[in-house]
Amino acid sequence: MTSFSRLVRFLAKDGRTYYGDAILPRGVSDISKAKQAKIIQGQIFGKHEVTDQIADIRLLLAPLSPEDVKTVRCLGLNYEQHAKESNMPIPKYPVLFYKPATSLSGPTDPIPVHPLAQEGTGLDYECELVAVIGKACADVPESKALDYVLGYAVGNDVSHRDWQLARGGSQWSLGKGFDGWAPYGPGIVSSSLIKDPQSLRIQTRLNGKIVQDSSTKDMIFGIAKTIAFLSQGTTLLPGDLIFTGTPQGVGMGRKPQPVWLKDGDVVDVELEGVGICSNKVDFTNPKSKL
Repeated sequence: MTSFSRLVRFLAKDGRTYYGDAILPRGVSDISKAKQAKIIQGQIFGKHEVTDQIADIRLLLAPLSPEDVKTVRCLGLNYEQHAKESNMPIPKYPVLFYKPATSLSGPTDPIPVHPLAQEGTGLDYECELVAVIGKACADVPESKALDYVLGYAVGNDVSHRDWQLARGGSQWSLGKGFDGWAPYGPGIVSSSLIKDPQSLRIQTRLNGKIVQDSSTKDMIFGIAKTIAFLSQGTTLLPGDLIFTGTPQGVGMGRKPQPVWLKDGDVVDVELEGVGICSNKVDFTNPKSKL
């Protein structure tokens, strides 16, 4: 399905924006370290070609353009240890909610915190594996589900627990859907390179300190099972993103006191074989970069 290895979307030093196939030094898998990429021509979800033309990367952007993103689906309570730290029962089915496309941002963009979300407490981080659908599918059997994956990225499902859980009942999409609250990237690693998405180390560092450190093998519903379930009676489209849940160690669950994000904090989320998104919390400029 793909002709690229590590898809990036970037602002080049010539001032233009391109899709490209990231060029990494031997032994390096973190896409955020890429300085150059081979330019891709054509449609990412259609006919395209990785050319021999090389461009210098000035800034990595969100891996997909807004025009190429369809739907942002998210799973809650999808890691066993996270469900336990949240004092919630292990779900029998995937817990699904949605984020608006405007919540998406790039791997180094600031996390803008609107004044509404500065009220009270509860601003939290969540590192997540992001699966990108590459071909339309419906009622897919679990055994074939990974055939429809374009590739994988890492994302941060930024959350405001007060709005999500306390104010007015269960407001998951409100508490997680502010502009810029789903940074992801730093690129999309082809599913031809990551053949087993259930064996990857996943981490969050807050101001350089590790606060989440787990493996995707702790997922309750793996990628194949998730796609098979979500595609029942619902067509998944090329450009659909699936944020697949977070492991234990979120700020809400830390003991003896919760750890909430504050203005100026730097959150790094990392996925083995993909790389790092590093985003700074910004209370002073709540406007998103659209």
